[in-house]
Amino acid sequence: MKTLVLNCGSSSIKYQLFDMTSGKVMAKGGIEKVGLDDSFLKLTKEDDRKVEIKKRIPNHEAGISYILSILTGKEHGCIRSFDEIDAVGHRVVHGGEKFSSSVLITQEVISKLIECSEFAPLHNPANLEGINGILKVLPDTPQVAVFDTAFHQTMPDYAYFYALPYHIYEKYGVRRYGFHGTSHRYVSHRACEILGVPYESQRIITAHVGNGGSITAIKNGQSVDTSMGMTPTEGLIMGTRCGDIDAGSLPYIMRKENMNATDLTVFLNKKSGVAGFTELSSDMRDIENAILAGNKRAIQVFNMYVYRIRKYVGAYAAVLNGVDILVFTGGVGENQSIARTAICKDMEYMGLIFDEEKNEGVRGQEIVLSKPESKVTVMVVPTDEEYMIAYDTQEILKKNGTLN
Repeated sequence: MKTLVLNCGSSSIKYQLFDMTSGKVMAKGGIEKVGLDDSFLKLTKEDDRKVEIKKRIPNHEAGISYILSILTGKEHGCIRSFDEIDAVGHRVVHGGEKFSSSVLITQEVISKLIECSEFAPLHNPANLEGINGILKVLPDTPQVAVFDTAFHQTMPDYAYFYALPYHIYEKYGVRRYGFHGTSHRYVSHRACEILGVPYESQRIITAHVGNGGSITAIKNGQSVDTSMGMTPTEGLIMGTRCGDIDAGSLPYIMRKENMNATDLTVFLNKKSGVAGFTELSSDMRDIENAILAGNKRAIQVFNMYVYRIRKYVGAYAAVLNGVDILVFTGGVGENQSIARTAICKDMEYMGLIFDEEKNEGVRGQEIVLSKPESKVTVMVVPTDEEYMIAYDTQEILKKNGTLN
């Protein structure tokens, strides 16, 4: 079975084509700057060589058509025709309370996804464009939606409710939903596979930290709490998102800066976080270089960034009544040793003995970073959300009788 996985952002389309029989990635790449004159496609060849093709892509439908032409083309192709694509799996950011697991996409599902767009106006509409783009180009190919929020639907109500008037929840669905669920599910499962321990009896904290970031507490195979909320703005300090903030400060800022609701959304999501505080960059690699150069605000934001993560780890250790496994993933979690060291420093109180020497220089590899005597196993597990989307797509089609 060959499955095409699509992750459509507001101005981007990432793709991977999987042969699920072998688990092999046949092709991967992405289009950037959709809708702009300088749009381009980047793809990775089998020998890891990167190829960039400049091509004006006016919209997502045109982008999907172009990706399919690349997949079947002579120069960069790996399949002979579109008929070889058995299914398409889509990353969908927000499923609200309507979707607690991955689903086969129908017109009814599309209607519900449109309703969920209110919760993720920067993400869901782009996800829907990808779905509609495939409907136009490959109308008979089954599609599956895999939700960032689904894994967290096991949270108890006392973890997901906000202390607002109850009718606000009843009327508008205002509650914590959580995100990065596909990543948290993958790395927690994979960590247990590597260690040879049963997933269903572990207390796991997964830290997906990068430009976006969230932490999840997983008990006996289920998400019981997570740091992101109704939107991806809550929780950790991120590249351009503020994370946790006093709600009372928001009307004050709106009055002082003469903002409306749309202005505030952009301010919190696009102009805050690491980039907003430092006025340098949203990329923690740039911040690390600035720290080495003695930049005061880079040092301050790094300390803030790490402190917020440590607070959540401590809180979730209390929620779980102890921790068996702490997993780092995401751009920072997988690649930035300085951040992992700072986060794991002075955690002996919970039985965590970190191996700083072993941690040094670790980038993007599956590895245990705690010492043998540590009661908490600290690991790096590179995430593979695309594979999980392909896997879920295959499983949904099996259940629906679409796939033998």
